[in-house]
Amino acid sequence: MHIGILQTGLAPAELEPRFGEYPGMFEALLAGRGFTFDNFAVVNGTFPEGPEAADGWLITGSKHGAYEDHPWIAPLEDLIRAIHAAGRPLIGVCFGHQIIAQALGGRVEKFSDGWSIGPVAYDFPEGPLTLNAWHQDQITELPEGARVIASSDFCRNAALLYGDRIYSVQPHPEYGSDFIGGLIDTRGRGVVPDDQLDEARTRLDTPLDRTALADQFERFFKTGKITA
Repeated sequence: MHIGILQTGLAPAELEPRFGEYPGMFEALLAGRGFTFDNFAVVNGTFPEGPEAADGWLITGSKHGAYEDHPWIAPLEDLIRAIHAAGRPLIGVCFGHQIIAQALGGRVEKFSDGWSIGPVAYDFPEGPLTLNAWHQDQITELPEGARVIASSDFCRNAALLYGDRIYSVQPHPEYGSDFIGGLIDTRGRGVVPDDQLDEARTRLDTPLDRTALADQFERFFKTGKITA
């Protein structure tokens, strides 16, 4: 199955030599599962010709807000709606989760209670899963047809399912603890309160359920379901 990755942000320059860019992180997460990949850096204005360019689609995270005025935001929303209309499976992560909701009629805002950083326990249908978070923005109004699949104490709309063709999650299964540690140093200081960053660092050795999310993504791409 051929997956098109829509890259909506760039990894910090200080971390890219070690960790690579976001599409490569997803390729590593989904390695060995029968997928091939094409990457489209929409953040730099590179778009596919249309939904038919891949069997399924995945939208990455980004430092940008879905509500910000960038020249690639509106074309990406158009592409999301076209993918939806074409019935191709689509997965979104963090910014991808948010921009899908916005494109389909939901609302995304900066959350008044601040940031979620590091390992977080989310309540999924199959039980709690711990995954890394890095966000302040949240979906505050759901689009028509979206169903909440997972939540946390901090994020009510942490995973959404739109029928059997769109699945999106707020946490980052592609981020390991070492990458979150790098973000704390390169993007956190001066933006997120220092005490919150310091507390998050103390939890970086928390076991993560990244494989469980990769299993969900594989199942959804291939069958339209997130549980067996």
